[in-house]
Amino acid sequence: MAEERVGFVGLGNMGGRMTRCIVDAGVPVLGFDARPENVKSAGASPAPSIEALMGSADVVLLSLPDSKVVESVVYGASGLAAHARPGQVIVDLSTSAPSSTRRIHADLKEAGAEYLDAGISGGAAAAEKGQLTLMVGGSVDALNQVRPVFTHIAAGVHHVGAIGSGHVTKLLNNFLNAVALSATAEVMIAAKKSGLDLQTVLDVLNESSGVNFATLNRFPKIIRGDYLKGGLTNSLMLKDVTLYTELLAELGVAGLNTSGPIASFGLARALGYADEISNTVVDAIGDISGGVRLHEEPNGVTS
Repeated sequence: MAEERVGFVGLGNMGGRMTRCIVDAGVPVLGFDARPENVKSAGASPAPSIEALMGSADVVLLSLPDSKVVESVVYGASGLAAHARPGQVIVDLSTSAPSSTRRIHADLKEAGAEYLDAGISGGAAAAEKGQLTLMVGGSVDALNQVRPVFTHIAAGVHHVGAIGSGHVTKLLNNFLNAVALSATAEVMIAAKKSGLDLQTVLDVLNESSGVNFATLNRFPKIIRGDYLKGGLTNSLMLKDVTLYTELLAELGVAGLNTSGPIASFGLARALGYADEISNTVVDAIGDISGGVRLHEEPNGVTS
């Protein structure tokens, strides 16, 4: 892997953490971000332009907000498509629309470059430790080429099928995550208003059929005032659920359970929590349920 040169576009909340893990493993990274300070804080060497990055990197990783931004980076006048070359592997670690991913793959293939879609799971905490789960769509040969890089950011790498399959799998996972988080938030507000001890409620749920990722990993911290800041925002969660509904429409699958998380994270965005971690959806639900907060400081102040 020493011969492979790594470039990274989008060194924000997740991309910056992944870049830091790669750099700390002794692999130099050439970085490009709309905010140059992000490149420096992640330990990467700044690329003056995407064109310069593409000219130097064999493996190019993308971590961007959505497909619109990915497309602007790919198809811009000095973007990836204009400077892709044979032997190069470009990996989209974003949560993107599978249809857009397939189109980009076809266009980059004409330049001889490989395109992989690699959905990620685990959030900021796993990214910090290099312990993400990757769900990868695309060529197995291209995946094998970039596996040495993935070892620095992921504990599990799963090839899930043809191009687009990684982003499909990510949308399926994120929808279940959204359902669990928003439903558990509602339940915990109800528990609080019922006068129940919240830790006891969580202990019961985690030994019962209501157990889920949110009851196990999120709410034990939230009830103590730790919202685990740094992860997926309410706006991004709403974006992911919306992409999931669009996927269902393409597939002809009935979306009977989408209204709950759309309402919950839409509410959070409307009430001013758009850019806060999605765990604050519990505060949005609390706001319209009488100003309820799960955590109270010793002086009675809620947080």
